[in-house]
Amino acid sequence: MTTRLVVGNGENGVFLQDLLAGRLGLSRNKAKQIIDSRNVFVNRKRVWMARHSLRSNDRVELPDMESPDAVANTGRIRILFEENDYLVVNKIPGMLSNGNNSIEEKLRKQIHLPQLLAVHRLDKDTSGCFLLAKNQAAFEKMLPLFQQHAVTKTYEAIVAGQVEPRTRTIRTPIDGQPAVSHLQVVTANRYASHLRISIETGRTHQIRKHLLSIGHPVLGDKNYGTRLPASARTISITRQMLHASSIQFIHPVTGAPIHARAALPSDFISCLHNFRLIHRAS
Repeated sequence: MTTRLVVGNGENGVFLQDLLAGRLGLSRNKAKQIIDSRNVFVNRKRVWMARHSLRSNDRVELPDMESPDAVANTGRIRILFEENDYLVVNKIPGMLSNGNNSIEEKLRKQIHLPQLLAVHRLDKDTSGCFLLAKNQAAFEKMLPLFQQHAVTKTYEAIVAGQVEPRTRTIRTPIDGQPAVSHLQVVTANRYASHLRISIETGRTHQIRKHLLSIGHPVLGDKNYGTRLPASARTISITRQMLHASSIQFIHPVTGAPIHARAALPSDFISCLHNFRLIHRAS
């Protein structure tokens, strides 16, 4: 759902922050938080300046703030896999991987394990499989596996436009470092494509940068997808449509194969429906 506001004649010159605060009954701080989230559009262009000056008849659109996708989930974190040394959880979009107010910090309290350590990182607005070590020794044993590319991670993404061919590999370096991403089209039409992606390297924002490099940015990406023309469907997307669907590796101590999967979240499935991309369980 989307909230739509039209700037009246008497509001000519009003700042975006003040319009949202006044029209939606919010504090100015709350209105600025919404603008800072980069979820506000003026005349179908994404705007993130609180003091953006509006003109009469400007159209302001933002996701309905009552939508569950517009508010970070504050419930318990779901554990997908757990054993003596490691656990894999289903990361909630909107949470940092580590640091203050992060999924690492929240999970330490949830399972009463203060020594828990995030082994890798997922972008704040990316959901899905997230690996943590239960102690320092387990953490250190996983590092060589990531360095040797012995951890297989698969992602799902919804991107702008129709990706062709149906399988391809992107090898564009990132920040001067080698980077390799393998793409497979699940479903596509002229408006959007549902991709399954595996990566050989783990550069910062690799998938998002690689997809932008071929002209198909991730829908909802507020850093690399801001030049996309907005539509009623894209305005309703509150975060980047990128999901870590699986992770697998060989346990560095026991030698047992570890494989965890995270089902597609509800906002991702809704986006598939909105763009008429048929989702088939796999």
